[in-house]
Amino acid sequence: MTKTFKTLDDFLGTHFIYTYDNGWEYEWYAKNDHTVDYRIHGGMVAGRWVTDQEADILMLTEGIYKVSWTEPTGTDVALDFMPNENKMHGTIFFPKWVEEHPEITVTYQNEHIDLMEESREKYETYPKLVVPEMAKITYMGDAGQNNEDVISEAPYKELPDDIRAGKYFDENYKRINK
Repeated sequence: MTKTFKTLDDFLGTHFIYTYDNGWEYEWYAKNDHTVDYRIHGGMVAGRWVTDQEADILMLTEGIYKVSWTEPTGTDVALDFMPNENKMHGTIFFPKWVEEHPEITVTYQNEHIDLMEESREKYETYPKLVVPEMAKITYMGDAGQNNEDVISEAPYKELPDDIRAGKYFDENYKRINK
């Protein structure tokens, strides 16, 4: 994708893959002006995926965007996207229980909200593990808003490479092999 991001509408509907400086790889989609979807491909919660996460999405200044939310796990996330520079910065605030039991969260969260909330109450939440990292954006795609094909299956090892190689979506940004 070769476009210059200037407005919030330029950002909404964009699908990203990025790798943090610590090596963790994430896939993230600005589904609309209040919802995000994502898959985690590397790091302590690799294998986790979420759709329809409510988020605060805004443009800080031309071409720079901030997105923040709190998950049912109690994890807080704040992301700053600078797509014109292929960079972003993320800070993830993991509750103590996620740091100690990350395997509980490695699932399709939407089908396990009760387990996330139960774990949040059962285990300690403080002190939080704060992970602030810069990241390089390795893929940007214009998926359009509210495209249910973007994040629609569990992550698998080759998925980010399949997307970057053009093997995952067709010309209309629909999954090729459903």
